[in-house]
Amino acid sequence: MTAAQDEPETASREDTPEGLPAPDDEGRTRGADGKKWPRRTRRTLLALLLLVLLPTLTVETALYINYTGDIAPGTRTRNRDAIWLGHAWVDGRKKDADVTALARQLSTTGIRDLYVHAGPLEHDGTLPESSYPRARWFIDAVHEEMPGIRVQAWLGDVLATESPDGMRLERPETRAAVVGSTRQILAAGFDGVHFDLEPLHSDDGNYLTLLDSLHRVTSAQNAPLSVAAHQIDPLPGFHSFWGATTGHPKWWSQKFFGQVARRVDQIAVMSYDTMQPLESTYGGYVAQQTSLALEVTPESTDLLMGLPFFHENRFGHWAHAETVPAAVRGVRLGLSRTDADRVNFGVALYVDFAATEADWTAYEKDWVR
Repeated sequence: MTAAQDEPETASREDTPEGLPAPDDEGRTRGADGKKWPRRTRRTLLALLLLVLLPTLTVETALYINYTGDIAPGTRTRNRDAIWLGHAWVDGRKKDADVTALARQLSTTGIRDLYVHAGPLEHDGTLPESSYPRARWFIDAVHEEMPGIRVQAWLGDVLATESPDGMRLERPETRAAVVGSTRQILAAGFDGVHFDLEPLHSDDGNYLTLLDSLHRVTSAQNAPLSVAAHQIDPLPGFHSFWGATTGHPKWWSQKFFGQVARRVDQIAVMSYDTMQPLESTYGGYVAQQTSLALEVTPESTDLLMGLPFFHENRFGHWAHAETVPAAVRGVRLGLSRTDADRVNFGVALYVDFAATEADWTAYEKDWVR
């Protein structure tokens, strides 16, 4: 390439937005293949870039503002918190010393429920008893060392909503098998049952039918029925837009969230994996989710907001942004603005085996004390 060709290209790059090809001296832009793009194409690219960036910046600014404000006095633990526990507690890997250490860890918290992984369910809804060989030992040990704390069986499976493989809730025989697995788990001594079925799309009538059947069984045995819930549309109808764009709706409508909440005794929002880039915007997002959930959850149902007791960096979750302090402040802001005196309210910690001392300290300092 000659010096005459170099000069205009070098000069024009100073005024070119990062990531876009630079124009030549005739106002045209060269693509990756070396062909020149007309000025109109460059303007179109800039317009599209602004079309994407401006709404995003507007939303992020709103979430940042939502993270500001005063927190009402008394918006701390109601001693109805929960924690998700890994499978090691019921498969033989954990021992008496581990239960003693857990009891010591929980003694200064507001935790009342343990969601211990006892599954997963088979795709047909059944649950092999071999999945939880040491469940009775763990339940008895908790009841002895931690009186008042309930042990719920955490059962889940992948649903065939976005792939051909998985559980199909539209099949009556599958729903009947899930109900049978619930009877089985309660007979094994668990105090309640906690379901996490994903990806569960908004407005799934088969799921509501299943919950009705499950609640009849758990109510008859005075056991809590608990579910892990997807996040609520941050904007009306957003799950439909996101589903059409990505094939993964992710969010529930606020109406559907309320329909689920009215059918269970406890609903825990998975308020993490939010795609937020900053602590402030993540905390503002949690504050919004807390308010949206409070608006449609009956006072008789325990509403728990999830705290990220894990640390990963991937699309959808940034450890530097999704922190326990940010989540707790967001929860307290949402509670303060919407229903500061709600009694049946708490937080749920995900998950025990990935938690750090810093996570526990932040939870206790910002929420418990």
